[in-house]
Amino acid sequence: MSASSATTRPGGRLAVDIGGTFTDVALEFGGRRYTTKVLTTSAAPEKGVMEGVRAILHKSGRSPKDIAIIIHGTTLATNAVIERKGARTALITTEGFRDVIALGTESRFEQYDINLDLPEPLVPRYLRLPVPERIAADGEVLKPLDEKAVRALVPKLVREGVESVAVGFLHSFVNPVHEERVATILAEELAGVPVTLSSLVSPEMREYERFSTACANAFVQPLMTSYLRHLDAALTEAGFTCPLYMMLSGGGVATLETVAKFPIRLVESGPAGGAIFGARIAAEVGLDEVISFDMGGTTAKICLIDDGKPQTARSFEVARVYRFKKGSGLPLRIPVIEMVEIGAGGGSIANLDTMGRIAVGPESAGAEPGPASYDRGGTVPTVTDANLVLGRFDPEHFAGGYMKLNTAKARAAIDQVIGGPLKMTTEMSSLGIVEMVDENMANAARVHAIESGKDFSSRTLVAFGGGGPVHACRVAEKLGITRAIIPTSAGVGSAIGFLRAPVAYEVIRSLYQRFSGFDYKAVNAMLAEMQAEAREIVRRGAGEVEMVEKRIAFMRYVGQGHEIAVELPVRGLEPGDVKAVLQQAYDAEYRRLYNRLIPGSDVEVMSWSLQVSTLPDTVSPAPAPKRTYEPKPVAHWKVFDTVKGEFQKVAIYERTRLEPGARVKGPAIITEDETSTVVGTAFEATVDTLGYIELVAKGG
Repeated sequence: MSASSATTRPGGRLAVDIGGTFTDVALEFGGRRYTTKVLTTSAAPEKGVMEGVRAILHKSGRSPKDIAIIIHGTTLATNAVIERKGARTALITTEGFRDVIALGTESRFEQYDINLDLPEPLVPRYLRLPVPERIAADGEVLKPLDEKAVRALVPKLVREGVESVAVGFLHSFVNPVHEERVATILAEELAGVPVTLSSLVSPEMREYERFSTACANAFVQPLMTSYLRHLDAALTEAGFTCPLYMMLSGGGVATLETVAKFPIRLVESGPAGGAIFGARIAAEVGLDEVISFDMGGTTAKICLIDDGKPQTARSFEVARVYRFKKGSGLPLRIPVIEMVEIGAGGGSIANLDTMGRIAVGPESAGAEPGPASYDRGGTVPTVTDANLVLGRFDPEHFAGGYMKLNTAKARAAIDQVIGGPLKMTTEMSSLGIVEMVDENMANAARVHAIESGKDFSSRTLVAFGGGGPVHACRVAEKLGITRAIIPTSAGVGSAIGFLRAPVAYEVIRSLYQRFSGFDYKAVNAMLAEMQAEAREIVRRGAGEVEMVEKRIAFMRYVGQGHEIAVELPVRGLEPGDVKAVLQQAYDAEYRRLYNRLIPGSDVEVMSWSLQVSTLPDTVSPAPAPKRTYEPKPVAHWKVFDTVKGEFQKVAIYERTRLEPGARVKGPAIITEDETSTVVGTAFEATVDTLGYIELVAKGG
């Protein structure tokens, strides 16, 4: 497919998000939006993508030639690392440092666990291959690269069937000359085998994180390259001629060319789209502080959004071995939208722990075989099964009628695993399952807010994903939040977020500086190089358009172990800026986070970030509805009342029939194709001029 700019081409915008259970597709054309969900085909994800694309084109009455751009996000890179299904990877590293990725930082995330399990490195020790070379911390070559030793590794790489190679040398982020020479040698000796350089994928100090990121990139590169090639070919064969872009973890989109070099930047591409979606909703309803709550089939993602911008970070952990416990996963140093992600989705499996208590997740039934109610061979109870038993779903029209749910099999699975052993009714067992998953999500939000130094009680919950609207009221209650927003097309929120993402790219470099001896000329020269690199990548994807820039320095007091992100002015630094600009900016951010300063301490800058993106859309808050009215329900269902512990008749409304100003008192259910909004007994729902459902606690 063409890689030309799509910013000026008329036509539709198509977004595809591959999740662990469903593949979501959204199309915007001529002011109208079309959405659909299909089951993810894990063995060959492109098949599910093409099924969804064909379905959306049929639904909209459009053809491939009507599409101007396709934006795609996927969890394939993440799943490959978690499931250890990537390429056979080798690591070439500095002699004496082959065990860096096994030793890690030697920190203990469970201090009193004497049988602590650490994350297993992606590269086994016999494929971690040292070569003589050494570069000093200032970039000086202390020992030249032994090129004969590098070439001597080639027979072993061939003999072991190595499919991808990572290269990580000590201090290569300062001087990458040795890594670059190894890449040249391997290109001559091992044509066709991809090589990842740590100095390109993560040019920052801290060799453990840098080596780990390089290994992860190499591990997923052949898989992602193959997948994207097959998808590109399938789209071309189907008649698409428009460009295909990929959603990055940092919140921007980039071309296939860029992603092919750094596929590890796709690890959080789907959740990043959800955070962008949440930020857009916040701007449209005029909210400065929100929590986006994206609950899908496999996981729930929670992100804090301030002033229309999601929190960002430059590190991420994947494949945590201790139930999503921080510090127990493989570290990646890449730009990401910062969020907490837990195994709490519609497909999350419920069971009893060793103490006989109901536990939910993180394991998921996924799409194959899926929850028991999918009737596709699944036999274990899930959150979807519990919600079905409680009467929250219409079994005949699940996922917009894409599939029917089997209530009898859901009840049988819950009785066998939960109800029977605990001697509880099916309904009370189901209530226990949803209460546990709601508490897991609420607790994750609490911890995330505390770790970010922010309050959540005054925030509004923006809920989306297939499960978000179902659980929004209860999660809000647990957090003490009195207001929640359910946007239109909530069930495919991440895919809609892709359509709102700018073409963007972020470059990160390390250049150690202290305020007491700041070399502003060296910093300006480095930032100029970073700017040129980022602008060129954005230009490839968006053409000659106006761009915006953001610069961040990661600083700390000398002697501290962790940095904080401080935004810088978008201009060259002058000699007087250290005190007038940098010190003031650092003091303000440090005080916000820790409510104190450390007088007399020097400050050091560890690394720098520069992001360039296309201009974001201008959004103005929508006006309030001109009238309010009480709509008539389309039906009444028997829904289990979680307060009274019995079934009662609840009014059912179809979202497409609710006009702005509609007011619905809970308990009630508002149905739509991709999800259902459960209006809790303590809440009242109104529809605003955008068609968004606003849930407000009675008396709140």
